[in-house]
Amino acid sequence: MLTDDASQRLTQVRDDIAHAARIADRKPEAVTLIAVSKTHDADAIRPLIAAGQRVFGENRVQEAEAKWPALREETPGIELHLVGQLQSNKAEEAVTLFDAIHSVDRESLVTALAKAMDKQGRRPACFLQVNIGDEPQKGGCPVAELPKLIEQARAADLPLAGLMCVPPLEVEPAPYFALLAKLARDHGPGGLSMGMSSDFPTAVTIGATHVRVGSALFGARA
Repeated sequence: MLTDDASQRLTQVRDDIAHAARIADRKPEAVTLIAVSKTHDADAIRPLIAAGQRVFGENRVQEAEAKWPALREETPGIELHLVGQLQSNKAEEAVTLFDAIHSVDRESLVTALAKAMDKQGRRPACFLQVNIGDEPQKGGCPVAELPKLIEQARAADLPLAGLMCVPPLEVEPAPYFALLAKLARDHGPGGLSMGMSSDFPTAVTIGATHVRVGSALFGARA
């Protein structure tokens, strides 16, 4: 029954992505669905894996370390993305565990990640997080400082995959997604990690290449 529920939710989200992509004259396969499994245990994640989902996102290194090594052993081919804030002192663990890191937002983290990648010979894709709504409580590089951060990331030879944002809550997200898309066009890194359960179809119509969907796939968080 749990697998049926997971399969239905996954089908619905994929259908919504495909519909939004068609509206924007894009191919649905150009959008990577990241199932955000933060706060959900292995038993809640397995039904989605059984339903065919292979790309997952976690907010915290420690939580991911506790559940994903065993899950990945059970099912080879899982791709794991870090979508939450990362402390520089956790850079090494993050590079070991994740295939992509969506929250690179400052020079000290760029330096820590470059050092960890050189040490391990492993190079997860990196998205630069932009504080698109200029909110003091949120992580992300200020818009005005993005060109400098891109320069620093390129100088450190980080594998830049694109930009990421979390728009302000309870306002129309489209202008913020459009601004991120413009920043990507102006400055080069092509990927756009934007859109969550409440607004991912809008993000897809504006060019999202990665959407980070939690509750629409897992139900409300505990």
